[in-house]
Amino acid sequence: MILIYPPVAKPSEPPAGVAKLFGALKRHGIPCRLLDANIEGILSLLNQPIQSSDTWTSRAVRHRAAHLKELRDPRGYKSPDRYRRAVLDLNRILVKSTCDMGVRASLVNYVDQELSPLRSRDLLRAAEYPERNPFSGYFMKRLDQIVTEGEHRTIGFSLNYLSQALCTFAMAGFIKREYPSLKVILGGGLVTSWMNRPGWKNPFTGLIDAMAAGPGEQWLISYLGHVYKPGEDAPDFESLPENRYFAPGFILPFSTSSGCYWHKCCFCPETAEGNAYKPIRSSRALEQAEELAEKTGASLVHFVDNALSPAFLQEIARRGFSRPWYGFVRGNSLLADPDFAHALKRSGCIMLKLGVESGSQKVLDKLRKGIVLETLVHILKAMKSAGIGTYVYLLFGTPPEDLERARRTMIFTAQYARYIDFLNVAIFNMPVCSKEAEAYGTSPFYEGDLSLYTDFAHPLGWERSLVRSFLDKEFNRDPAISSILRREPVLFTSNHAPFFLIHGQ
Repeated sequence: MILIYPPVAKPSEPPAGVAKLFGALKRHGIPCRLLDANIEGILSLLNQPIQSSDTWTSRAVRHRAAHLKELRDPRGYKSPDRYRRAVLDLNRILVKSTCDMGVRASLVNYVDQELSPLRSRDLLRAAEYPERNPFSGYFMKRLDQIVTEGEHRTIGFSLNYLSQALCTFAMAGFIKREYPSLKVILGGGLVTSWMNRPGWKNPFTGLIDAMAAGPGEQWLISYLGHVYKPGEDAPDFESLPENRYFAPGFILPFSTSSGCYWHKCCFCPETAEGNAYKPIRSSRALEQAEELAEKTGASLVHFVDNALSPAFLQEIARRGFSRPWYGFVRGNSLLADPDFAHALKRSGCIMLKLGVESGSQKVLDKLRKGIVLETLVHILKAMKSAGIGTYVYLLFGTPPEDLERARRTMIFTAQYARYIDFLNVAIFNMPVCSKEAEAYGTSPFYEGDLSLYTDFAHPLGWERSLVRSFLDKEFNRDPAISSILRREPVLFTSNHAPFFLIHGQ
């Protein structure tokens, strides 16, 4: 079969999901081919001729080879200004090369002026007219080449983000038109969320032959007519492109678990979708990561778990690791220990992504985060003393928050700004599948039968427009906070942040 990762997603590292599936298929002796159509498609658009009548685009085209080289060179992360120009110039080329088709494709997103990934009828229309997709010049030739090279019967798409949906269906439509005997199947994070929507009914019958929710190794092997043999399904990246990603060296994405070990937060899709927590034994997870890092020559390991477990953190701190690494963690007391923080640093930890969410303890308690603000302060200080960068995530507009509590978050952030390297600031969306959603007077948020979020009546009157106004007029203008926000790597955000900590000194 052929496993495809479609455009558009951040092209900084290879896709973890299809590599895990490939490893499972290989263990079962099932022939498979991987195609990262995301990186290939983006590079194809960047390298095609483009007519330009404006100075910015002309400059970007002249320097595109140099910009690509700079993003793949550690020295490119020593100057934030040069980095920003390289990213924005490359992004400009993508935008200008697709705008005549009524599409705005970028390095991180895909927006169609007429078609929405939230409407199943629009996705089917994208499949009906694949030539309309700006990546069609690339994927039609590429799919023809791959399909005719082997005896493939099934093509699977790993659809994780809304930005990939329209391209996925355009590719699926082309396959069904040109190779009607092939089976087309869908899996991935976005598909899992669709299939967990209340009252889900498959609207793609006739185009998509099967869809899978959740981890797909066992399901896929059974679908292909084989008996799944329990065992170790390690990711395999051998057939993905080497050193073509937008990063100074190969980034290895690796997961030590699926699901979330905490599994208690209000409004969490993991909880609402019933995704079970399935960890790899910590010692074996570390061994697997070491083996893959050595095999791929990784310059950085990205642990892509929802949150790294305390058990794994203790294992990697005790045994050490051969490569720089980063990942997402919860604010547990283990991380507040300065000695433990230094042990993590010695293991190669460059940066930790930390879900602070709010500077109000009442908000954290209402959301069942299991986080204590005092502990968070000790964590930030411990990480700074150890030389580990922090990428802090804040979430505004949740049901228990009001203006006063939002300002407490602003005060907290400003007070401890010297311990925070990067910030991610987001506005809360109510998941349509959340068990708590019904209590808040929900109404359609986005038009479309595939929308994952719903509008709601905020119990404290803290509506989205008020939240946006607060962020624009107060939070973002605080001098201590604005200095952090200016450090965020443009477009690539946390995916490139570790390189500024490693190489930017």
